Amino acid sequence: IKTEPYMTNIPRAQRGGEIIEPMMSTQWYVKIKPLAEPAIEAVRSGAIKIVPERFEKVYYNWMENIKDWCISRQLWWGHRIPVWTCGNGHEFAARIDPTACPQCGDKNLQQDPDVLDTWFSSGLWPFSTLGWPDETPDLKTFYPTSVLETGYDILFFWVARMIMFGLEMTGQPPFHTVYLHGLVRDEHGRKMSKSLGNAIDPVQLLDEFGTDAFRFTLITAGTPGNDLNLGMSRVESNRNFANKIWNAARFVISKLGVGSGKLEIGKAPSDLQRPTSNLHLPEKWILSRLNNTIASVTRLMDEYQYGEAGRQAYDFFWSEYADWYIELSKIALNSNDQPARSRTLAVLVQVLDQTLRLLHPFIPFVTEEIWQNLKKATRNKAWPEALIIAEWPQPGPIDLPAEADMNLLMDAIRSIRNARAERNVEAGKKLAAMIVSADKHTLFETQRAEFCFLTRLDPDALYIAPRLESSPSGALPIVLGQVTLYLPLSQMIDVAAERERLNREQAEVQSQIDRLNKLLSSDFANKAPAPVVQKERDKLADYQARATKLKEQIERLG
Repeated sequence: IKTEPYMTNIPRAQRGGEIIEPMMSTQWYVKIKPLAEPAIEAVRSGAIKIVPERFEKVYYNWMENIKDWCISRQLWWGHRIPVWTCGNGHEFAARIDPTACPQCGDKNLQQDPDVLDTWFSSGLWPFSTLGWPDETPDLKTFYPTSVLETGYDILFFWVARMIMFGLEMTGQPPFHTVYLHGLVRDEHGRKMSKSLGNAIDPVQLLDEFGTDAFRFTLITAGTPGNDLNLGMSRVESNRNFANKIWNAARFVISKLGVGSGKLEIGKAPSDLQRPTSNLHLPEKWILSRLNNTIASVTRLMDEYQYGEAGRQAYDFFWSEYADWYIELSKIALNSNDQPARSRTLAVLVQVLDQTLRLLHPFIPFVTEEIWQNLKKATRNKAWPEALIIAEWPQPGPIDLPAEADMNLLMDAIRSIRNARAERNVEAGKKLAAMIVSADKHTLFETQRAEFCFLTRLDPDALYIAPRLESSPSGALPIVLGQVTLYLPLSQMIDVAAERERLNREQAEVQSQIDRLNKLLSSDFANKAPAPVVQKERDKLADYQARATKLKEQIERLG
């Protein structure tokens, strides 16, 4: 009828480039449905739990629609199919390499050239590596195991095969829980591949940022069953966290040999775990936060939320212990009050020890090294030989009043620091201040030294009162609920220059208000499209709000 050119697509091997030609061949199969049914029941009955639970549907979908399994592969490597053929054509299987055909005695034997599918060999792993089928001590000790951790992409290819083989060969499931993590992708969410050139060399990362930083990133960057995007900035940030732990521990350890005697922490590391009446507010607060963190991290670990558990331990150590309590501890450590020094050091060591135990599953190398140095410095014989065999921390009571009071103090400190930074006040300059609160003036009075130390206020010029007749002129008010802080603007800025600047800005804003009022009172408001008119009205409202705020700022300057 007609002739037309036709382009033939020749399939080629990805690696070698050779032409691939389809060829029919004889293969070995396993009838898989009798193996799949007990494996389905193991998950359905709860004998095996899959985390996250949503992957149970994926598991059932695979297993309930399973087809007979082709287990033979034509490769040069792998476990050889245990089937032999004699010279007379008799085919038989054997556990041990045979020397003669069991049917005719022929010694001319040829083993099947095919090898087992990789997943078939991998599915035998839980028990074949322990001496099975013999009842070896290793098999009794390590089979079944507890939790299998792997990627969700091989739930069927590997996990399901291990369950089927374990039940068939031993009568027991190989594990009670399957924890599935996501795939590691690049920072843009793309799958790593050689063709894209976005593959990350883990050895290079280990050399550059350290094993613990890379490990911590992989654990905390994702959630169960979800992919994680791996970027260099995230690994670098966790390297900085490892440095933060090292520096904080170095500070604590360096203080243990200073003073009239070594630290006395007691016979066991739990002696100071529970807040007592002789502890001051910062100690009560950090111990309460420690107990809260221990309880939360333990619960999350039990729920297989490893990423969130690591993030909470990270936040506690960096944002509360290192940034706040260590800074507060310097007041007592630099004083001549020996009981205060001993109490503060004991709490510093207690919290550091417990937090290192929490972080050890995530960053084991740094924490073990630090803990060994801490153990040597405290000479605490109650601690075990290594952190890896130390007991997991147990939470104590939570002191909510102490946490609330400390949170108020921290909010006040942050507000004063922000006010100083916005006005470029010299870091070492000490300011006067006034604190007015009917309910919390006693709190600020008892924490006067700590408050002034962290805000660079002059303790001799800090006025604390339950009430005030009228607001002081020329002061910057900072309102925190029922607490009002007043900072003297005259010490923070050049009042005359600031007043002149504000007056110039106020005049400019007023000119814009006058312009917009004139525009909106003209025919423009009737002729222009409604969205355009509304836009100008919104501008007017913004300028009027700015004018009100500027007026208040000028009045505060006096």
